[in-house]
Amino acid sequence: MSLSLTITFIVGIFTWTLMEYIFHRWLGHDPRFRPNFFSVEHTRHHSQGNYFTPFRVKLIQATAVGAVLTLPAAFIGGWAHGGIFVLGLVGMYLVYEGCHFYAHASAGHSRYGRWMRKHHFYHHFENPKVNHGVTSPFWDLVFGTYRPVEKVHVPRALKMRWLTEPDSGEVWPRLQGTYSVYGR
Repeated sequence: MSLSLTITFIVGIFTWTLMEYIFHRWLGHDPRFRPNFFSVEHTRHHSQGNYFTPFRVKLIQATAVGAVLTLPAAFIGGWAHGGIFVLGLVGMYLVYEGCHFYAHASAGHSRYGRWMRKHHFYHHFENPKVNHGVTSPFWDLVFGTYRPVEKVHVPRALKMRWLTEPDSGEVWPRLQGTYSVYGR
């Protein structure tokens, strides 16, 4: 792949991170723009904890967005650059979906995975006005909505399955420095 196509692919990836932030912050949480196609499912995700829009729906949405964007992207940059831009954008969307699901479904083992969970779950359970980027803090830093997180306090009714011991319902000892659970 040529350098210009590689750069175009990276621009597509980077564009998705901005779209992720915009969707999450303004379409998901700003009352001026709600309700909308995104906020209904997003509100359900926040209120039901482990709820995710079915993957087939997300795949249909990604396909539709890719189809709609390909023609304008090709008009701007030609078919090769337009196609590779859309491929980077939709590819990063699929990476985002995997990361987001994995954050809710697993305690995480990598440094990035642990950071992403703390960052995202602080947004979920403590302050929905901050930490809108799921895969990256970049746009939160740009727009002043980044908050560093030491510990996340999770309502028991919304806790992730991996967070607590099944018998006692208490936070696993290895996670107690990062998470606490409150409520009944």
